[in-house]
Amino acid sequence: MSRANEFSVLIGLDWADAKHDVCMQYSDGTREFAVIKHSAEAIEQWITKLHQQHSGRIAIALELTKGPIVYALQKYHFVTLFPINPTMLCRYRRALSTSGAKDDPTDASIALELLIRYPDKITPLKMTDDNVRKLAFLVEERRRLVDEKKRYVNRLINALKQYYPQPLEWFTHRDSQLFVEFIIRWPSLDKIKRAKPDTIARFLTSRGSFAKLVAPRLEAIKDAKPLTHDSVIIEFNKLLVLTLSNQLLPLITAIKTFEQEIKAIYNDMADAPLFESLPGVGKCLGPRLLVALGSDRNRFGSAQEVQKYAGIAPVTERSGKSAWVHWRWGCSKFIRQTFTEWSAKSILYSYWAQLYYEQQKKKGSTHHQAVRSLAFKWIRILYRCWKTKTPYNETQYLKALKERNSPLLG
Repeated sequence: MSRANEFSVLIGLDWADAKHDVCMQYSDGTREFAVIKHSAEAIEQWITKLHQQHSGRIAIALELTKGPIVYALQKYHFVTLFPINPTMLCRYRRALSTSGAKDDPTDASIALELLIRYPDKITPLKMTDDNVRKLAFLVEERRRLVDEKKRYVNRLINALKQYYPQPLEWFTHRDSQLFVEFIIRWPSLDKIKRAKPDTIARFLTSRGSFAKLVAPRLEAIKDAKPLTHDSVIIEFNKLLVLTLSNQLLPLITAIKTFEQEIKAIYNDMADAPLFESLPGVGKCLGPRLLVALGSDRNRFGSAQEVQKYAGIAPVTERSGKSAWVHWRWGCSKFIRQTFTEWSAKSILYSYWAQLYYEQQKKKGSTHHQAVRSLAFKWIRILYRCWKTKTPYNETQYLKALKERNSPLLG
């Protein structure tokens, strides 16, 4: 069935923050351009009026899978959204216009053309389970918060090195609440040296520091010598350190809040035991892997589809007698990061994964190449477990490798 027979109106939409350009094709083949203001009221008025004038379903192609315009249009039962890969639209535009000219109405019409001409390539956006969707937002935003925290921590460490490097020796976890609160209370060596040992000891023990570590720290504080006496360097960096520390505290609290919410949702999901059975997933990677695959068992038809979706499967290009293999760019970076991080962790918890990693290293692969190769194999295993709803069992897998006389165990 063609798109024209399935929908009464076909629309290509080029989105923006303030307005959206649309190219509409009606059942008689005529086309019309319009500009829709980005507001809930304007979108409501436009789409409901269009539906009243052209009864039936409406198809809208756009370069998004999430965002305000997507959420605004998803609430209408007669609207079906078709996300288009931005790279596909960009290359199609270049093929049609060698000058490289670009404008919003043109992009809207190109999105419409792709929707009409490539029905097997442009598939509708499917709503997933609400818990999976919520978990997806939570794990991605938690990761952004963690990355933001790392940036502040790196700046904090660098500032301390300029005038007050001793805390970096006294504490191993520089991103912890204990470390940050210590710096806020005693932002210079001069100030910590004026503090009473009992005060410092009470501070450390009240925040979970092991009692056996208190005495060595007190001794180190007593013996510490100033790195510099330059008041300009000290005062500037002390101000910067206090600023960064006060920005870190709410981030640390926010990350803990996100983790609690993730744990509550994840633990109530039917697939949680399956992902918990995977070696090295921990409290963070289990929910992220669940989000990557989702709950719809018909979403992927093979492990190869998952490998491509995750960006783990390499891309081979051929031209004449030449062929080359390169990294897959068209994928979710967060999903790819999830699989590679899990693969690296699994080396410490899975016997065969460690053997495979060492085998790849002996062949001359770098650490990252070996981890990606391992992730490629893990996805095949995980897909089978996910498809059959069977938790992973390391003993059974090793037994299967032995029965197949796998060279990995040779």
